[in-house]
Amino acid sequence: MSDDIWARDEIESPCRKVCVIHEDSGLCMGCYRSRAEIATWSRMEPQTRRAIMAELADRALLIQGRRRGGRARNTADIG
Repeated sequence: MSDDIWARDEIESPCRKVCVIHEDSGLCMGCYRSRAEIATWSRMEPQTRRAIMAELADRALLIQGRRRGGRARNTADIG
């Protein structure tokens, strides 16, 4: 029996087990993937996964800049 089957070169999932979908963007707040990307991740080609992984940091910035509520909003209302 060979160990080659266990030595696959796969892209790891970016999942952080914080599965909350951002209402406006439709992206997961934990990993910044869309619902469709999450659902099809295990069947994607490695190059597709790499392309998505390369976009995640930019997606995070989009969501973080559009968060609702929180301290920044509350203190802005006081002034």
